[in-house]
Amino acid sequence: MQEVISHHLPRRHDNILQVLKSYYQLTKPRIILLLLITTAAGMWLGAKGEVSPLLLFVTLIGGALASGAANAINCIYDSDIDYIMERTRWRPIPSGRVKPRDALIFAFTLAATSFTLLTVFANLLAALLAMSGIVFYVGIYTHWLKRHSVQNIVIGGAAGAIPPLVGWAAVTGELSWTAWLLFAIIVIWTPPHFWALAIYIRDEYKEVGVPMLPVIEGNEETAKQIWVYSLILIPMTLLLVYPLHASGAVYAVLATLLGGVFIKKAWLLLKEPSNRDVARSLFKYSIYYMMLLCLVMVIDSLPFTRGITTAVADNLQTFIGSAIAILS
Repeated sequence: MQEVISHHLPRRHDNILQVLKSYYQLTKPRIILLLLITTAAGMWLGAKGEVSPLLLFVTLIGGALASGAANAINCIYDSDIDYIMERTRWRPIPSGRVKPRDALIFAFTLAATSFTLLTVFANLLAALLAMSGIVFYVGIYTHWLKRHSVQNIVIGGAAGAIPPLVGWAAVTGELSWTAWLLFAIIVIWTPPHFWALAIYIRDEYKEVGVPMLPVIEGNEETAKQIWVYSLILIPMTLLLVYPLHASGAVYAVLATLLGGVFIKKAWLLLKEPSNRDVARSLFKYSIYYMMLLCLVMVIDSLPFTRGITTAVADNLQTFIGSAIAILS
């Protein structure tokens, strides 16, 4: 790793703001945003729409720190291939702006702070789940799976599915079937999401020897797998409505509409598996899909929304009953 990096002269920081920016980039903030959205969804569902602002704030901060720690360690481990890949060469370690040793100290500091915050302000279960996410992402996905198995994303997706468990545990102190369904939804969503990106940048993964599915099995087989996972994903999201009754009619309607677009884009990729523009479109939509799905979960869980839904259902039931009485 050091041999590869040494060919690129380190870029010096001119001021403290540039130093802070480099360490901020180590955490991969764009990835963290989506993880925090799924965390918040888990909290709102677990609390049935009534979440303490302080608990929400601390849990999101704790989750962000844990995710940042995992991403920083990932940056250290992958700095050799990051230097080769065009889209990642700018990252702080391969560009020489941050030393691996300093990045590791930074990561452990973030993890320790996260564990402390979650333990003190939420509970031990939430803190341990956050730490398990770091261990799984670094030990199972980054070290073991990413460079050695074509199933890296399928199994490794579990690391990205832990945040809603953290959110749920923070407000309830336990894990229910609903919490595990949220976990399963993200696990099933991850392959279509990431394989679409892998088709788009297949040549880069091939160059660095990462065995992503499109590299090993080809775009056509990858598109078929994306299609299968998409068909499983959409009905799985509706299990929150029945039989778990964790979400209501508003969620059911909007989740179905969002899922319909997802299926359409997966179908288009199935028809044109080597079309990079179609793959990129599916990848980008998959991000918005998960964000909007979580937002719909939150909106549906609010007492105000549930009150309106109940009132509409009661009025509809009364209307139907009156109509039957008149007709009979």
